[in-house]
Amino acid sequence: MKIISYFLSAIFALVFFLLLIVFHPIQWIGLKLGGQNGHQKVVNVMNWFLVKSLLILGVPVRVENKQELPKKQTLIFVSNHQSMFDIPPIIWYFRKHCPKFVSKKELGKGIPSISFNLKHGGAALIDRKDRKQAITEMIEFAKRIHKNNWSAAIFPEGTRSRNGQPKSFASNGLKMLVKYNPDSYVVPLTINNSWKVFKYGKFPLGIGSPIKITTHEPIKIDSLPFDDLLAKVEAEVTGAVVA
Repeated sequence: MKIISYFLSAIFALVFFLLLIVFHPIQWIGLKLGGQNGHQKVVNVMNWFLVKSLLILGVPVRVENKQELPKKQTLIFVSNHQSMFDIPPIIWYFRKHCPKFVSKKELGKGIPSISFNLKHGGAALIDRKDRKQAITEMIEFAKRIHKNNWSAAIFPEGTRSRNGQPKSFASNGLKMLVKYNPDSYVVPLTINNSWKVFKYGKFPLGIGSPIKITTHEPIKIDSLPFDDLLAKVEAEVTGAVVA
């Protein structure tokens, strides 16, 4: 099986990189000609291709959403974090809600398509070594989400889980988003199996393990004190993680 994964991983890496190269100038064109909306449409299509490229590894992505998500309303998607492949499905499957991500500042340059999207698409770029910058950036991000009626996506664990086991949720990022979007809803998401794509490390990639994203019931932000809200969201998300 691992021998096959070497072969499929090489093909996937080539396809993935080519997609990023191809969509980089298309994003630029979309932004220049269509503004923020034009750029977002290109980003959505790109992430559809990125999601489907995982099929090369025999990794389909399945989203289970039995919830009625509020429309024309800022949502704050709160999820566990297992790999970089958590992000394209959230962008594509929840594209009607226009989720914007909180990301490391380092990712804002040097990566075709991804850095362009983070820099020009409305994301928050956080310097983890500079607390003042991180707080200021999160405040601006929270205000930007509210002003544009976008949604936010945040991984409160801070770093990816290498074995799928959830880490404790940090409160700071979510607290800032909640403070400046008090009329919004938090939507807990649980991601399973995306860590298995990297179970051997960066190469070869793991094959044949479907990624599943489960949507939990939206929670009105002002329905609970923040500490209770955080505890409830963490319990919802981590309680559905499959060992």
